[in-house]
Amino acid sequence: MSKAERIGWIFFPIVVLVGIFVAWAGSQGGSALGGIPVFALAVGLAYLVQWIVFIPSFLRQTEKFFDLTGGLTYISITLLILFISPGALSDPRSLLLAALVVVWAARLGSFLYQRIHKAGKDDRFDELKPSFIRFLNVWTIQGLWVTFTAAAAWVAITSATRVGLDVFALAGFLVWAFGFGFEVTADNQKTRFNADPANKGKFIRSGLWAKSRHPNYFGEIVLWLGVAIIAIPALQDWQWVAMISPAFVALLLIRISGIPLLEVKADKKWGGQADYEEYKKNTPSLIPRL
Repeated sequence: MSKAERIGWIFFPIVVLVGIFVAWAGSQGGSALGGIPVFALAVGLAYLVQWIVFIPSFLRQTEKFFDLTGGLTYISITLLILFISPGALSDPRSLLLAALVVVWAARLGSFLYQRIHKAGKDDRFDELKPSFIRFLNVWTIQGLWVTFTAAAAWVAITSATRVGLDVFALAGFLVWAFGFGFEVTADNQKTRFNADPANKGKFIRSGLWAKSRHPNYFGEIVLWLGVAIIAIPALQDWQWVAMISPAFVALLLIRISGIPLLEVKADKKWGGQADYEEYKKNTPSLIPRL
């Protein structure tokens, strides 16, 4: 057993335990179904769905359904808790939160699936797929990712506290709309750029990509901040753990699996080129230059 696999076996229960803690904290003051807290049920399903899809993915050594599974997990669980949480279907805040999560997940999930289907593979998984535990951890982390990012919306939807739409709802929606529009625009600009044969082997530095090296990640962070703002009036006591949502998204994209990995990949591909070095020097990594 390699060192990476030994670490993987240690890492796996930690990721699961973190999910259990979030499930417990977010369930305080929330609705229950047959004695089972609805929020805890949602967290459990977020992990379970990933593990189920992991099995055929490992056997076939493919990552093609990874992003699609993540998107469908957001959609299915959000709609499920909306229908089974008492009062949620008549609560405008819950309906708004559910709609925003579903719209985002449907757009991003389909976008990422089409991208990998066209590319044929995602080279980030090349070293992970052959190892059972390392590949399993990737799927388990996606369960935690879904839990953390959707936590604010899910806790508010399942909460026993119902508050009518207010300034938090309006402000949060406007923030979400700005972030969502920013992310979609950035993704579309890069897709069109890569689709042009004249740009083969080049890096994009036009449109929003002239303002930020990772404008899509900026939009992602902003939209989840908007969701958290909408959820604030429905949170009580331990449910405030749900506010980890936007902080987690920002931490993961800025410090762990987002920007750092892409920056290393870009440096290997274009590092040393005068135009790339100038672009990297003069363009912010995340927050767009006005």
